[in-house]
Amino acid sequence: MGKSTLFNRLIGRRSALVDPTPGVTRDRREGEALLGKLHFIAVDTAGLEEAPASEVEMGMQLQTQRAIQDADATLLVFDARAGITPLDRHFADMMRKSRSPVILVANKCEARSSDAGRIEAYEFGLGEPIAIASEHGIGMPDLEDAIVAVLEGFDGDSEAQEPDAREYRKNKIGDELDDGEEEIYHGPLHLAIVGRPNVGKSTLVNNLLGDERVITGAEAGITRDAISTQWMWQGTSIKLIDTAGMRRKARVDKKVEKLSVGDTLEAIRFAHVVVLVVDATMMPEKQDLVIARHIIDEGRAIVIAVNKWDIVEDGTAALNLMFDRMEISLPQIRGVPVVTLSALTSRGIQKLLPEVLSAYEIWNRRVPTGPLNRWLGIAVERHPPPIFHGRRIRIRYVTQLKSRPPTFVVFTSQPKGMPESYLRYLTNGIRENFDFPGTPIRINLRGQKNPYAPDGGGT
Repeated sequence: MGKSTLFNRLIGRRSALVDPTPGVTRDRREGEALLGKLHFIAVDTAGLEEAPASEVEMGMQLQTQRAIQDADATLLVFDARAGITPLDRHFADMMRKSRSPVILVANKCEARSSDAGRIEAYEFGLGEPIAIASEHGIGMPDLEDAIVAVLEGFDGDSEAQEPDAREYRKNKIGDELDDGEEEIYHGPLHLAIVGRPNVGKSTLVNNLLGDERVITGAEAGITRDAISTQWMWQGTSIKLIDTAGMRRKARVDKKVEKLSVGDTLEAIRFAHVVVLVVDATMMPEKQDLVIARHIIDEGRAIVIAVNKWDIVEDGTAALNLMFDRMEISLPQIRGVPVVTLSALTSRGIQKLLPEVLSAYEIWNRRVPTGPLNRWLGIAVERHPPPIFHGRRIRIRYVTQLKSRPPTFVVFTSQPKGMPESYLRYLTNGIRENFDFPGTPIRINLRGQKNPYAPDGGGT
């Protein structure tokens, strides 16, 4: 019918998964929408089924019904090109009993073949259908007028008073500006929950929120979209994002699963802190380390949540195994915080958010230039840089370019000659001396200009 396509159109980006396969959307998905001058929260829902056949389908219908109950207005979307179906009639009857206003939306009206279906929809008794084509952006001004008309006199709540959606989209993270000057970010902490399928990510999200916000079950791969929820925890605004499980690339063959993995990768990219959930009964597998490496490559702060801890018999041996594998495979994030918990029983859950906030603070930390260069002098004296092309590499200066992640610039006589081993030495020194445990650190090398060169270029 095109619900997710319309949702993506309203929020101005591809957020919800779109595929011709029915039932791709399962959980409620929220986004900041901008339609003309109208700014509101849009919620994408799963398609309704008259008689849910499985536990997952029942969960999907429950999430949709809760979204309808919470809404100030509901868009009932149908495919005008396919015509009215018995299922459309059934849910039109259900929507007439809804407490919130209902706007009938005839989608896929870009061709005359949709006229018959749109006219037929008058029998629903829900007013005139608004003709749109969400894929092509046709009819959006008419949809805006219809929403404004049904919400006239509505005072709104705190969500309606948020800043303009264009500004929200522009300032998602607040990383470095083009000229090197860092933005001051005032938005919520973006927290993504990631991991392999069936490690308990959605159960953990529901436990943190104290609400059945996302569908859970014994079946692996239930979550498909990256589902975000705005949340306040002890005075801190958090955008909590549940993601689809990430299997090994060779085992991802279905188109919908490929889209889900892409959604998860995007969630990591736009996160501030990422909680990697691992299964305590089989940790850490190679795929856990692959996901952790991707988080590091994106420069995000990381916290590891060891779930299902309540069924582990030898906790000490399990943790030692994990730390040994991390030391070998992920030496670049020494000191990453590890929290043992059970999302099902709530054991240890209270330890997770303090570690997340601590990781976020470290990720934002800045070090003054003076102490950095005093440390650099000692580090170079203790372990001088190697010789390159017959000359010893000279390191002149270091400064922190930005945070989020902590990024440093080292000015040296021969940037191309600096080996990776010496960069690791400098990275570990910064981590240990200036208290950057568990967060990715980036070091950029720059040469210094040679005043005797004909073009004044670098050495």
